[in-house]
Amino acid sequence: MRLSVWLMLCLLLFACSSVVSDNTATNNQSAPAGMVRVEGGTFNMGSNSDEAYDDEKPTHKVTVSTFYMSKYEITQAEWVAVMGNNPSYFEGDNLPVEQVSWYDAIEYCNRRSVKEGLQPVYSGSGDDIVMNMQANGYRLPTEAEWEYAATGGNNTLHTYTYAGSNNVDEVGWYYDNSDSTTHPVGTKAPNQLGIYDMSGNVWEWVWDWYSSYTGNAQVDPTGAVSGAYRVERGGSWGATAQFLRSASRYYDYPSYRYADLGFRVVRL
Repeated sequence: MRLSVWLMLCLLLFACSSVVSDNTATNNQSAPAGMVRVEGGTFNMGSNSDEAYDDEKPTHKVTVSTFYMSKYEITQAEWVAVMGNNPSYFEGDNLPVEQVSWYDAIEYCNRRSVKEGLQPVYSGSGDDIVMNMQANGYRLPTEAEWEYAATGGNNTLHTYTYAGSNNVDEVGWYYDNSDSTTHPVGTKAPNQLGIYDMSGNVWEWVWDWYSSYTGNAQVDPTGAVSGAYRVERGGSWGATAQFLRSASRYYDYPSYRYADLGFRVVRL
């Protein structure tokens, strides 16, 4: 009797594990190559901690829809394949592309979308660029999508100061450990979603104009309708650990190019 119950339990556990494995395989197969599925959800955006800067406050509830995010920062090999040139100061196929402006990143997204037969997301030019969130092509993440993914999305059994750890050296290249250079993508530990380098290596352009938080609950926010600066996230090889926190914000003119400034992409 006891043996029969044991056998039944084993069979049940095997069946359950098979279903989980099949579902995982299905999810992995459904994700575009080099991208991670980020299930939608609600989170507290920003920080009220003692180390937070004023522009990270107040925290507020934000809901984002499901999207796919590139597992790594866009590499120089990926950039060259689409754009045909390499603007980077630190050269290497598997290093993140840098010295790209926000406008350059927008152009890359549209060109890559066309190349892969997807609908381009952006239209217009200069300060009048418009984003079609319903298009299936590549685009920059919104600031909310970026922070949601950096903090682990729905996979938040543990919350961390940095993207995947409370120990910055585990997950990020920054001022104290980078030797003042970029590093091949994916050489530090990933965050809870399996996304790499969201803390450090290069700053990452996002879509939003830089503005203060209102504190209001929001659904799929895209930021202010105008401004002078575009937001950057994640810190870089030249930044101190303070800037590698998932809630930390920075900004620059969209025309600026630096050797510590790149991006990653998202799509539906």
